[in-house]
Amino acid sequence: MFTGIVEETGVVKKIAKSKQFARITIEAKNVLKNVVPGESISVDGACLTVVQYSRPIRNKPRGGSMFSADLSDETLKRTTLGSLHPGSPVNLERAARFSDRIGGHLVSGHIDGIGAIKKIEPVENACLFFIELPKKLLKYCIEKGSIAIDGVSLTVNQINPRGIFLMIIPHTLKVTTLGHKKEGDKVNIENDLVGKYVERFVKFR
Repeated sequence: MFTGIVEETGVVKKIAKSKQFARITIEAKNVLKNVVPGESISVDGACLTVVQYSRPIRNKPRGGSMFSADLSDETLKRTTLGSLHPGSPVNLERAARFSDRIGGHLVSGHIDGIGAIKKIEPVENACLFFIELPKKLLKYCIEKGSIAIDGVSLTVNQINPRGIFLMIIPHTLKVTTLGHKKEGDKVNIENDLVGKYVERFVKFR
């Protein structure tokens, strides 16, 4: 489980693809402290398992540690991770501990689908994003409710029949990959868990 508060942005160093799987290698500096294989890390909102970990090379002090994770066929189909390439920045967050503050909202790391950024409008130092969503995802959105975009916990400002409006504050633009996004970019979407559980409960009453 995660909180949607990005700890740092990492950089994709390598993606090795096979027929049904891929292995992604990411460089990071802070989020990998004391990490061990088997731990979960959110990469652009998708929960991945660390399968390999390497510390920085001594003669390259500016470099960070690196970890590798495997991407299943389902992950490649349901998320944007399959479209990443060496040099791509990614949002990173380690799994939450019971003692942590929930600064965002409860995020499972299981991506529901993909949205498309259709408009980015500067508003002073912030930006208003309009993200188009499939109807199957839009039905779980409510005004002032929570949603995770590429692993970032955000509040839905407004909704229209095609998608949602999100106000991205300067701090979020600075410390996450959202500050690098352009109109037309695709993003990972995870709807709020509460809405999905309520729907299932009502359906099977």
